[in-house]
Amino acid sequence: MIRRQWLLLLISLSVVGGGTGFAIWQASRPEPLGAGFASSNGRIEAVEIDVATKTAGRLDQVFKDEGDFVVYGQVLAQMNTDVLEAQLLEAQADRHKANNAIATARSTVAQRRSEQTAAEAVVAQRISQRNEARQHLRRQEQLFLKGAVSEEDRDDARTVSSSADAVVASTEATVAASRAAITTAGSLVIEAESALAAAAARIQEIRANITDSQLKAPRDGRVQYRVAQPGEVLSAGGKVLNMIDLSDVSMTFFLPTDQAGRVRLGADVHLVLDAAPQLVIPAQVSFVADVAQFTPKTVETAVERQKLSFRIKARIDPSLLKRHIRSVKTGLPGMAYVRLDPKAQWPARLAAKVPD
Repeated sequence: MIRRQWLLLLISLSVVGGGTGFAIWQASRPEPLGAGFASSNGRIEAVEIDVATKTAGRLDQVFKDEGDFVVYGQVLAQMNTDVLEAQLLEAQADRHKANNAIATARSTVAQRRSEQTAAEAVVAQRISQRNEARQHLRRQEQLFLKGAVSEEDRDDARTVSSSADAVVASTEATVAASRAAITTAGSLVIEAESALAAAAARIQEIRANITDSQLKAPRDGRVQYRVAQPGEVLSAGGKVLNMIDLSDVSMTFFLPTDQAGRVRLGADVHLVLDAAPQLVIPAQVSFVADVAQFTPKTVETAVERQKLSFRIKARIDPSLLKRHIRSVKTGLPGMAYVRLDPKAQWPARLAAKVPD
């Protein structure tokens, strides 16, 4: 009899306990989202940036380590610049040499122009003498016809006139040679100026490479990996650090065709991370894929895997990230809740909740 009473008591307690458990489960079960919303699981991602060398060389120093926060323009590493400094000295010497060559060539041009001026003055003088010799020859021929002068005097006048013509031709050739010399000297000036421009460009290039030997943070962010160590010789494009841009953080997730077709750019998305379920992080749709693909393996149900889905990215407000930059973590899994209908009201449990 006693055993029967105990049995009835246990059955009653089981019924009451089961009813209570069911009631608690019912009360704690999340409210359905409704037709105006969609949800999917995803992971927090950030833009990754490789801090790499521009030219080949030896890595001298690395100033930051994994996990360190960095700001835009901060020097993260330093490459050895001994070879570049030597190349800079050589290029500066070439520039000095080109300047001297320009000065010499311009002096030569000035000298040749002076010679041309002098030669042209001589030509004018010789032309005047030639004209006098021709006039004298004409008079002598007239006088010879009249019998006033001898044939010898006429012949002497002809010789003087011919000599004057030859002298003019000679001095004119000297002027032509001076002009050619000026052209040659001018080409030397142009050549020297080109060498100077090339040396200046080379200096600018080397200085740019020296500046780029200081590897600086391209954005604010956090160092994720330290790839190279001081003393290593790296090729051009060799990676030194890998960092993440904590101002560009988003969650990528997938929705089936019937839901993805209703997602618009800029639509509100609320993110709930497994690591902080008490927080609801606001975001906005920044990307919707144009082409469908098979649902990735991260979606766990077999039914969903058989559907085509679209990749969607929800970006977190950069100003919110900036306020909590030291709390931002990437790779965290969670849920993304998308508001498909702009007029739909968010359930109380999915209202935005972020730390102050």
